[in-house]
Amino acid sequence: MKQLVNQVTKAWQFVLCAAVLAACSKSQPTSMNPGQSSSVTGIEYNVEGNFTLDEYQGQPEAPNMVYIEGGRFTMGSFEEDLMGTRDNLERTVTVASFYMDQTEIGNIHWLEYLFDIRQDSTTEFYESALPDTTVWRRSLAFNDPYEDHYLRYPGFRYFPVVGVSWRQANDYCKWRTSVVNEKLVEESGAEVEIPEGGRIPLESGVVLPDFRLPTEAEWEYAAKALIGTQYLDENQTHSRIYPWDGHAARNPYGKKMGYMLANFKRGRGDYAGIAGKLNDGAMITDYIYEYPPNDFGLYNMAGNVNEWVLDVYRPLSYQDFNDLNPIRRDGTIDPEEKYDNEKYPNFPGEFNSLVTNELRVYKGGSWADVAYWLSPGTRRYLEQDSATATIGFRCAMIRAGTNY
Repeated sequence: MKQLVNQVTKAWQFVLCAAVLAACSKSQPTSMNPGQSSSVTGIEYNVEGNFTLDEYQGQPEAPNMVYIEGGRFTMGSFEEDLMGTRDNLERTVTVASFYMDQTEIGNIHWLEYLFDIRQDSTTEFYESALPDTTVWRRSLAFNDPYEDHYLRYPGFRYFPVVGVSWRQANDYCKWRTSVVNEKLVEESGAEVEIPEGGRIPLESGVVLPDFRLPTEAEWEYAAKALIGTQYLDENQTHSRIYPWDGHAARNPYGKKMGYMLANFKRGRGDYAGIAGKLNDGAMITDYIYEYPPNDFGLYNMAGNVNEWVLDVYRPLSYQDFNDLNPIRRDGTIDPEEKYDNEKYPNFPGEFNSLVTNELRVYKGGSWADVAYWLSPGTRRYLEQDSATATIGFRCAMIRAGTNY
């Protein structure tokens, strides 16, 4: 009897396995495996005269980019509001997954850009892309070596480019999109017709979405890197003041215990510590791979240089933002006419506000900033055509073809 039961059990197991295999063989179509014909018309793909589908194996990898899994987070400043601006109060938002450069754009990357555009761009555009090296100049400081050498001397190749305006950074993103995608098409061997003066068709499946500056929300989310504080199911053990754990800027662990975790100014006149025991080791900017990366694998999300983001500055953005992928592109809801600025002064020649649609946000703190500005929630602003020795940038990119 027992033997008969075992035989019946094995027979049922065989039937169940066969059913599972049959179900698996009739898999549903996906973006990567759409099948030979349309699931709604039955018409065969890629036959002369019919709808054509190019092969697609997922979004290609972008050089220097790190995947940032999106999610919900509390955007805003956890530091005491020393400036009294109250312009980044805490609120919950959700950011879709995206990609971000693991490092700031370096001098070597900008020199490559200058070399390339000099070959096929106008003299006017080439000259407009030159960083402003005079940002190092100070009447009462001997910064002449930086003005003359910082951009082009080989020793500074992998230091962050500075003296670049928000507009120049956006031009760089457009150039990078073009050259990277052209290389991807060439490597794929795909026969892609590129319209004159146009972009490579997205339908080809071998090109990347546009490189661009990150939004303020994306930048802040990536800097906090709260994925490193995850505990069980949708719980985080703690938040973060800086892109690392703890309330201090020194490393509390291992052989590097006591060393600074970022390149910043410790106090008046103290940029690096004392000779023989230099702490952060950098009087000005530093190597773009210096200091430990955060839990997303991003370097220097605090200190070294501040970084441009896409957003127009408004002091009350936290009240107006959409809570999914927030960004402020212009003066929607909060127009510049409401502010007593240079364009709309209350009295001729006199105004009390700098807020206009040309004012852009930058974040992260720099080699010349005290620790307060290293907190991802802090924010400052500058005219989009201006540049300083303390602001650089890194690129971001959407994750296409997913809903998360």
